[in-house]
Amino acid sequence: MVISLNTPTAGGASLVPYPSTLDVRHELVEHVSWLIYARRCERRTRWRKLSCFRQAQLALAYLRKNETLAQLSAGFGVSEATAWRYVDEAVDVLAAWAPGLREALTGRGEDDFVILDGTLIPTDRVAADEPYYSQKHKKHGMNVQVVAAPDGTPLWFSRALPGRTHDLTAARAHGVIENCHTRQILVLADRAYQGAGATVRTPYYHHHELPEHYQQYNRDHARLRAPGERAFAQLKTWRLLRRARCSTNRIGRIVAAVHTLLICGYGG
Repeated sequence: MVISLNTPTAGGASLVPYPSTLDVRHELVEHVSWLIYARRCERRTRWRKLSCFRQAQLALAYLRKNETLAQLSAGFGVSEATAWRYVDEAVDVLAAWAPGLREALTGRGEDDFVILDGTLIPTDRVAADEPYYSQKHKKHGMNVQVVAAPDGTPLWFSRALPGRTHDLTAARAHGVIENCHTRQILVLADRAYQGAGATVRTPYYHHHELPEHYQQYNRDHARLRAPGERAFAQLKTWRLLRRARCSTNRIGRIVAAVHTLLICGYGG
């Protein structure tokens, strides 16, 4: 799908149009446009400058390509403020369809296991924003947790917490440990979740100094947990989440919106 975008010149005095490709399926744009149409009908919205389909294109270009709103607004022929409202509305519509934790775990029981992991969504925070600085990653960002199926399919993404939040603290705050324990679901996690107890299983420390069966356990654990990396790999194909320039308060909704897009059938 090709859309026309504009890029400001170095001096910022004029705008020159150029063709740009949005690498998503046409069916996905149509699906998002129908969700936007339903929201407009619900609110009894009158005429707008962009159709539902064009608004869906605008929102997907923002999420997928991480273009600035100045570039997108010029390309779509609307003001920057209007582009912001259109994107914000589309993100809200999509985020509302993302599954909650309990919904994601429904139908899973004692014979199942899930993969728990955390990642940092980098942001452009300044050094003074200490709560957002992750010592582990040595950069500012927001901590997001994922619960994935054994094949790596993301089942649930958490809301975003400040980057300095420890993964185990975040998992407990979101209720992951408690909910999996209640349902007796086995959870495979890395060493960051050591001490979680309940049904959480983590690798042994200093495994090279331990008997062979401990080392074999760690190898089996790593093999089963490896597909979980796919969940975040899919998430970050949407380039906005590689380095977010938006408010940290919006990142959780954006993650939920992207999860909905992944569920709709676009895996990255």
